[in-house]
Amino acid sequence: MGIQRVWIEEGCISCNLCEDLCPEVFEVPLGEFCVVKKEATKLQIGDSALDAKIQDAADSCPVEVIKLERA
Repeated sequence: MGIQRVWIEEGCISCNLCEDLCPEVFEVPLGEFCVVKKEATKLQIGDSALDAKIQDAADSCPVEVIKLERA
């Protein structure tokens, strides 16, 4: 099942790990919390390689604020 949606809940500690693991989707602007890039909605979410990177970022998040919705 592919990822349909990804979002960040409150509690991000701006560790930059998600951006390091999947810069196509995640961004941590200087002095701010992680966000899902606006351009990410245009990416092929559902692509297995990108899904794997998103899942890795979610699994690696130290505060578990990256959430996924699968089809």
